[in-house]
Amino acid sequence: MDKLKVAIIFGGCSEEHHISIKSAQQVARHLDVEKYEPFYIGITKDGAWKLCGGPDTDWENGNGRPAALSPDSTVHGLLVQDQDQDQEQGQGQGHGRGRGHAWYETIPLDVVLPVLHGKHGEDGAIQGLLELSGIPYAGCDVQSSALCMDKSLAYTVAASAGIATPNFRTVAAHETIDPHRLTYPVFVKPARSGSSFGVTKVSRAEEVRSAVETARRYDTKVLIEEAVVGSEIGCAILGNELDPMAGEVDRIALSHAFFRIHQEDAPETGSDNATVIVPADIPAESRLLVQETAMAVYRVFGCRGLARVDLFLKEDGTVVLNEVNTFPGITSYSRYPRMMAAAGVPLGEVLDRILSLALTGRTR
Repeated sequence: MDKLKVAIIFGGCSEEHHISIKSAQQVARHLDVEKYEPFYIGITKDGAWKLCGGPDTDWENGNGRPAALSPDSTVHGLLVQDQDQDQEQGQGQGHGRGRGHAWYETIPLDVVLPVLHGKHGEDGAIQGLLELSGIPYAGCDVQSSALCMDKSLAYTVAASAGIATPNFRTVAAHETIDPHRLTYPVFVKPARSGSSFGVTKVSRAEEVRSAVETARRYDTKVLIEEAVVGSEIGCAILGNELDPMAGEVDRIALSHAFFRIHQEDAPETGSDNATVIVPADIPAESRLLVQETAMAVYRVFGCRGLARVDLFLKEDGTVVLNEVNTFPGITSYSRYPRMMAAAGVPLGEVLDRILSLALTGRTR
């Protein structure tokens, strides 16, 4: 049986570029190469696409061949540039002459795994290109990706479905606000970003302007939301929207400040102010409520493949939505693979299931 050709896209132009590379390194270690033939495509911080030997190689410093995912659905694959000027025109099936006498080899693909986080990775951009290409891809589609990426839209949709959310307001690109009309503390954050980049906890009116400016480094649309008093809880979801599986629940135990994963000097050795406890040390009824709420959010937003739903568990036992990560980190220290492993599903099986779902529309 021929191996399935899977393109693993990683890197990207977002602030989570380095996290994506670490996630792709875990894919390289856990993908079943007896079943899949991987093609690794790294996107540099400047947006250049390169077909390379893998995320562990020196692909960003000149190694790798320029490549592009064709939006032409009749191509159904990659166009990979070859600068060898000595090739004869038309040599080999799937080759063509390009501008500057470059040659382009076509590599057909069966499925794409977009291991991208944040801007252009989880906001529907890469998903839109993949829809045009006609190639099946793992993870959430255009609509659910865009919805989950914009926290203000996500809160609005969740609230309309009866799911509790923080009180919030948005600040447009050129809008100014009166900080004395806010009730403190609040969190000021980019509406469309991830991994706590640009997030500030504000306790006084005098701090608001600086916090908004910080958030605007990452997004012109800024969110100001109430600080929910409660434990930070996460739930990994795997599968399609009709029959998702919930992984174990985790809890973020904070020593001070707020959770800022991926911004430490060495996150592999642990967070500066937090410990992730999985399974979460919460009552059984709370665990069930978190899982049920996470699955309800997953369905309401139309997610597929995988996602991590983050919530707050309040002292009265109720849960409040925090955010949804449509392609959560799968690094060696990430929460999603730890939650799934605790539920008996190792990362290799997670990858196989989401690729199977992309190809068949079902989990196994």
